[in-house]
Amino acid sequence: MPAFAQTRTTTIKADAPTVHAILNDFHEWGKWSPWEALDPELKRTFTGNDKGVGAKYAWVGNKKVGSGNMEITGSTPSRVDIDLEFITPFKAKNKTIFELSPADGGTRLSWTMSGDRNILMTVLGKLYFDKAILKDFDKGLASIKEIAEA
Repeated sequence: MPAFAQTRTTTIKADAPTVHAILNDFHEWGKWSPWEALDPELKRTFTGNDKGVGAKYAWVGNKKVGSGNMEITGSTPSRVDIDLEFITPFKAKNKTIFELSPADGGTRLSWTMSGDRNILMTVLGKLYFDKAILKDFDKGLASIKEIAEA
């Protein structure tokens, strides 16, 4: 199956620990995730550790957000790794990586999602999903920036 990867980056005028804390705790995601506001009735379940490696988050929502789950599988001061599984409206298992590095006056944050797609999803990705994902990443990064810089 063809592989894909989507990345967006921003620079935040805040130190890396401040940015990392926003990413490393699924309880904080409701404040910045571009998908959280798409369903006011979204059902969230938090299990495992409160934050960091072993923290788990599952959601069930309307057709805009579907259902799925995430688990933080790696966490260092410069990176957060997440296993992401979509259950509906389509099945997919992806990796999400947030990388933090020093930048002039703050922290550079990169958000990458990668995985494998079947042929149909590859075509749909090129026609629709990839652009939508990048737009959502830009929105999420802008929200993270706003929160961290406040």
